[in-house]
Amino acid sequence: MSTSLLRLLQLSDLTLPIGGYVHSAGLETYVQQGIVHNAATAQIFVTEMLTRNLQYTDAAFVSLAYDASKQNDFTKIIALDIECTAVKLPMEMRLASQKLGIRLIKIFQPGSKNIFTEQYQNAILSKTTAGHYCIAFGMYAAVLDIDKKDALTGFYYNAAAGFATNSVKLIPLGQQGGQEILFSLQPLIQQLATNSMEPDTNLIGLCCAGFDIASMQHEELYSRLYMS
Repeated sequence: MSTSLLRLLQLSDLTLPIGGYVHSAGLETYVQQGIVHNAATAQIFVTEMLTRNLQYTDAAFVSLAYDASKQNDFTKIIALDIECTAVKLPMEMRLASQKLGIRLIKIFQPGSKNIFTEQYQNAILSKTTAGHYCIAFGMYAAVLDIDKKDALTGFYYNAAAGFATNSVKLIPLGQQGGQEILFSLQPLIQQLATNSMEPDTNLIGLCCAGFDIASMQHEELYSRLYMS
């Protein structure tokens, strides 16, 4: 087994202790509104989130941060991080992205001991930049010599698995139902990873406004299991 595969498995592990399990990305709002209420509607939510949101935001930033890291272009990394902050309109989503990114760095920096990512960590500590999860994910995938297509596949899978797990808890669904959603999404994840190899920078920030609205509404829910 190659070292890069092991590194990818760790980087994209849903149980990585960075706090991803406490965020639903607005799914909790959709469940309370009755819009997502069974396996079929949960699959629609995950599919739409991957194709109409992440493809043009976080996954695009993973791809571009990967390329910038391979080119040792730190100025580009900072610019991408600033742009990522700008396109995340809901406050909860911005904060979640930053918290996950900072925790990811704390886990991977001691093991990688990479000067480029250390520079990014120092910029976050000095509040020069925010430190978004997708930027950190792309950077570590690059410095750990993980194949770019594999990294994007792992990123999309991690997101899909997180949404499926949240659906199991919130709707609720049986564990079997959650796994069936993941099986059905495998061809889509492969296609999205291919699409994100060279993202169109003019489309960054393109997403369904409904996702942003649901995330904003989540801040005012009477009762919540998740932080976003």
